[in-house]
Amino acid sequence: MLYLVPTPVGNLEDMTFRAIRVLKEADIILAEDTRTSAPLLKHFGIDKKAYAHHQHNEHKALNEVIRFLKEGKVVALISDAGTPAISDPGFLLVREAIKNGLDVCCLPGATAFVPALVNSGLPTDSFVFEGFLPVKKGRQTKLKSLVNEERTMIFYESPHRLVKTLGEFGTFLGNDRFISVSREISKIYEETVRGSIESVLTHFENNPVKGEFVICVAGKS
Repeated sequence: MLYLVPTPVGNLEDMTFRAIRVLKEADIILAEDTRTSAPLLKHFGIDKKAYAHHQHNEHKALNEVIRFLKEGKVVALISDAGTPAISDPGFLLVREAIKNGLDVCCLPGATAFVPALVNSGLPTDSFVFEGFLPVKKGRQTKLKSLVNEERTMIFYESPHRLVKTLGEFGTFLGNDRFISVSREISKIYEETVRGSIESVLTHFENNPVKGEFVICVAGKS
């Protein structure tokens, strides 16, 4: 069995009892960054070594992990925060496991975009998750493709690109479009700023930009 185990995006109390049990019982734990996972595992009394499984080695590691699964071992995959395979490694491994007729189970648990969406006040009945925009190649093409999108749009963004991204949203979608920006979800300094793209951009141009961000943008009306 391959388990995908969500880990807290902020508050450690968001870890589920089931997630802790699965990690304790797993034969092998794969982690996006073992330096990040080590304190988490220690906190919950999970005395096991985690092995690195990230975007730079996941292609090479696939065959070995599949071999472990075929041998009957229980493998658990965790990312640095949130649910694996959501803008994090995991998709390739899941696809390969399914191709080989192996069992895959994703536990329900923490993910950043769901609370940000619900908090935004934007329609939740239909939305599109875009994750991180391309950094360079294909960025403008992606933005142009979203101009007529009618569903709520959800993006992840890093602090050093937030202001640039908000400015581009204003250019392509219009400065009056409603937007909700959440940062540090489930952490001490959690904050959500809502309003027009122009007003939210002004806020972050005049205040420190720290933490990881989830951006929810209204669809075209």
